[in-house]
Amino acid sequence: MGIESELKSTVYNHRKTLNCIAEKGREEFKTSEYIRNYLDSLGIAYKKCLGTGTVGILKGQIGKRTIAFRADIDGLPTDQGVKHLCGHDGHTSILLGLMEFLHRHKESLNDNIVFIFQPAEEGPGGAEELLKLGIFEEYKVDEVYGLHMYPEVKSGYIGLKSGYFMAQIGDFDINIIAKSGHGAMPQNGIDGIIIAANLVNNLQTIVSRNVSPIDNGVLSIGKIDGGVRRNIIAENVNLQGTIRTFNPHTYEYMKKRVREICMGIEISYNCKIDVEIRDDYPAVNNDKDLTNEFKEAIGKEKIIELNPLMISEDFSYYQQEVPGLFFMLGCRDEKQGYVNSLHNINFNFDEKVLINGIETYINLLKYKGSIS
Repeated sequence: MGIESELKSTVYNHRKTLNCIAEKGREEFKTSEYIRNYLDSLGIAYKKCLGTGTVGILKGQIGKRTIAFRADIDGLPTDQGVKHLCGHDGHTSILLGLMEFLHRHKESLNDNIVFIFQPAEEGPGGAEELLKLGIFEEYKVDEVYGLHMYPEVKSGYIGLKSGYFMAQIGDFDINIIAKSGHGAMPQNGIDGIIIAANLVNNLQTIVSRNVSPIDNGVLSIGKIDGGVRRNIIAENVNLQGTIRTFNPHTYEYMKKRVREICMGIEISYNCKIDVEIRDDYPAVNNDKDLTNEFKEAIGKEKIIELNPLMISEDFSYYQQEVPGLFFMLGCRDEKQGYVNSLHNINFNFDEKVLINGIETYINLLKYKGSIS
């Protein structure tokens, strides 16, 4: 019996159910209940973490190596309620299907397999908090794998890159405190709008003139608030933005330059500028050896080499603990209209992709000798 005929009905049902009960991070109560109930029905033991997280292990017959697989379980808040617009319902369904397959064939399982149903990938970062609980130490994890639906890659193929794959990110808030005055007498005030305009231009030189063209970096201002009336000099202006890059040293340097430029603008305009920078996820950095092994296991003809992506993933925290591999599971199908990007309100995929994901994991485990 093939994997598709063995798991298709159950896995498709997982996805349909999970898609209907999408919940935002840290509030995945129905989702975690569904996961745990299904694991209970299979007789697979697990432990509860962070309220809605679920982690456990299937012991192999030999057990010399422990391999972890992670699925994120949270949805995205939208104007239409919480929805699965990033494929997490699919990721969860794939891991449930993998666990069912391994449990059914546990007599052939040689290595230990850890499963991680992780909350709050979209924020505030459930991976980091799970690691702080000592999950990897407790289960003695040797390596870790994760995947993501990706509508930029055709269904049936896998997008991958060795080394830095997804960006390290940080968010910043800049508050300009200037001096209010009448718009007809600007000489008596300190114009926060003018300061903000110059600050935006100066910040853009960080990437264009301070970061090497060989390196990669993005600094974007996404929101500006300021002013109260058309004829009043703006006293307070707030800028919100993001920093993204791959190299940790470049990231720290970009943060340093943000602060330095703001200090210079303070002096130039005789104002006060408060800067808050919040570090978010590190860069996803795929282990070279695991990447090469993965290509051999899956078949190079099915692999599409991707350029580094400026999106982010908290799977990167796991890779700071043990060697790890994160790949993109192609789900683009133009004939059926599955072409919308991640986080698009119309994002969707053909559920046959779920079987592709399970088969990818199983073929990897067979190649590694984790399954006889």
